[in-house]
Amino acid sequence: MSRFGIFKALAALAALFSMQSTASAEDKLKLAIGNRGVWETSISELGQDTGIFKKHGLTLELLYTQGTGETQQAVISGAVDIGISVGTFGALGGYSKGAPIRVIGATMTGGNDLQWYVLASSPIKSMKDTAGKTVAYSTAGSSTQQTVLAFAKHFDVDLKPVATGGPPSTFTQVVSGQIDVGWCVLPFGIDAVDQGKIRFIAKASDIPHFRDQTIRVIMANADALKSRRDVFVRYMQGYRDTLDWLYKDPAAIPAFAKWANVSEAVAKRVRDDLSPKEDLNPDRLSGLDGLQSDAVTFKYMATPLSKEQLAELFQIPFK
Repeated sequence: MSRFGIFKALAALAALFSMQSTASAEDKLKLAIGNRGVWETSISELGQDTGIFKKHGLTLELLYTQGTGETQQAVISGAVDIGISVGTFGALGGYSKGAPIRVIGATMTGGNDLQWYVLASSPIKSMKDTAGKTVAYSTAGSSTQQTVLAFAKHFDVDLKPVATGGPPSTFTQVVSGQIDVGWCVLPFGIDAVDQGKIRFIAKASDIPHFRDQTIRVIMANADALKSRRDVFVRYMQGYRDTLDWLYKDPAAIPAFAKWANVSEAVAKRVRDDLSPKEDLNPDRLSGLDGLQSDAVTFKYMATPLSKEQLAELFQIPFK
């Protein structure tokens, strides 16, 4: 081969490697994320903004939803690859009915961030006072629906669960008198409490066995996961790295405050006082036996999943 031919071959080889590198750097994942503005749901967007996912060769396309029902449907249909902050009941129920879904991480264990509130002028003081009253949850299969059903059972009260969508639309319905008890996930609602507009009356962790249950998860479309497993592995690596950044880097508080449109004081309170890092550990799956039992009790599924089914559905930790 002539010297020119060698140079030409080397140039072609270099171009091929460059194309492969560019393709890897441009791997895309589509995400549906419940309830924008929440500490738990900030990870993907803030991680992308700070360049963490780029280091893992990923570009994320983000779609925000009003909760589990919308998020899970987007994953099942294949419109997105991953759903963030999906109620574990929804995952169990969907899989038991044959939905092509897998769980590759956790987003919340415990539930201190889920709060229920009333107008400051309301006579309702606690969940024990909600007999015959309308009590909000987001969408079907969500951790908020799971909690409202558990409130009714735990406090032995005949309340009326109502789907109201996300925190902003729920707040409007409470203020307008359409709903007696609203729901929110912090930091939403903190300013309204401080201003004397509403009062918090209950939180998810008031249900004793919820305190150690993984109530929200990261859901993947099973077909996409099978065909692009390496891309999903890199996403979870970026997710862990971003979570570390949120709790270590002083720049995380102003970044979250700007993203969520709250003060830095509120952002710091949400992180340091209300959201222990271990509660957001994506590799933690806790309280599965209790979750299955409750899912059957509340008719999300007819019978508990087998050991083999659980192993297929819950692939945590996913590395």
